[in-house]
Amino acid sequence: MVKNATAARTKGFKGLLFVTLLVALVAFAFVWQHYASFSRTPMNSPTSAQRVVVERGNGMPQLLRSLRALGITSGFDVEWQLLARQVGAAGKLQAGEYALKPGMSPSQLLVDIRDGKVVSYRFTIIEGWNIRDLRAALAKARPLVSTIQDMDDAALMKALGHAGQFAEGRFLPETYRYNTGDTDLAVLKQAYKAMDAALTEAWKTRIQGLPFQNRDEALTLASIVEKETGLASERPMIAGVFVRRLQKGMRLETDPTVIYGMGSEYKGNIRKMDLQKDTPYNTYTRTGLPPTPIAMPGKDALKAVTRPAAGESVFFVAAGDGTGRSLFASTYAEHQANVREYLARYRAGNAKGPMTGTATTTPESGAQPAATPATAPASTPAK
Repeated sequence: MVKNATAARTKGFKGLLFVTLLVALVAFAFVWQHYASFSRTPMNSPTSAQRVVVERGNGMPQLLRSLRALGITSGFDVEWQLLARQVGAAGKLQAGEYALKPGMSPSQLLVDIRDGKVVSYRFTIIEGWNIRDLRAALAKARPLVSTIQDMDDAALMKALGHAGQFAEGRFLPETYRYNTGDTDLAVLKQAYKAMDAALTEAWKTRIQGLPFQNRDEALTLASIVEKETGLASERPMIAGVFVRRLQKGMRLETDPTVIYGMGSEYKGNIRKMDLQKDTPYNTYTRTGLPPTPIAMPGKDALKAVTRPAAGESVFFVAAGDGTGRSLFASTYAEHQANVREYLARYRAGNAKGPMTGTATTTPESGAQPAATPATAPASTPAK
């Protein structure tokens, strides 16, 4: 009797154990299925921002709070914690801003954060911008952190590690990437390094006999070529004109330098008195190059001045026919005829674009070497 009772109890215990294990197995299977489904099922769409920011030092608790605040309700917190361990993201969350892409699963998000696949932004420096244009564009760039707004150009170059250098022309027109938390100074460091490399390459491949004492002078002429070029393919030809004028001792007589020297006084047009007012940047009153670049030249302008097109032309003027091309001349008489051609289009209302070129406004001395530079007091250009 006792043996039968003991056997019955043992059998009952085994049955209970079996049922318990079965229930546990079913429960585990359900939990695992739910977890597996959670990890690969697209998250619900956020109710606010489409991006989540991971601050430096954040762990899974902080990330989850940020996701919940954005309206992401997918999964239990414990499932996110387990998934982070499974994909190797636990303790390895990289700081930055991450996109919550449509159809993205929790697993994909955690892998992105583990691998630091942050959202990047682009900032483009346009060929021909001057330092004022560049500063204004940086001030508007978001989410770039602004740090240079109270620095003058000298302080800016010191902060970049190049104290004593001029800021104008030092930043290569190109598109640069940055991430949330990056500063405007960091972008400028990229642009400075890129310009230094481009200038070094152009200077290394220059032809012989150029009228430059150093590569900074080549950078200055490249900035003038950048401002004077209407048709990209003509950069080497325009550079050739300016190189020959320098070699002949002629004044450059180019309006963009005058405009730069006028600074904030420039209101959209140049008057005769502006051409006659001597500044360090007035190439109608002074021979040689201005003291600094007047804009940011691109790589093609750098190549153009270090490998200019051969020829005899020492004048050019915009054709004004809408193509952006210029009319080149080797004598002042030919140049006058080209200027008259532009003016005829202008008076007929058919001129397209300003009358850019050399000696386009009250030219001084034609193709003859310029006289001694004017000695009137120089004014300081606005920076």
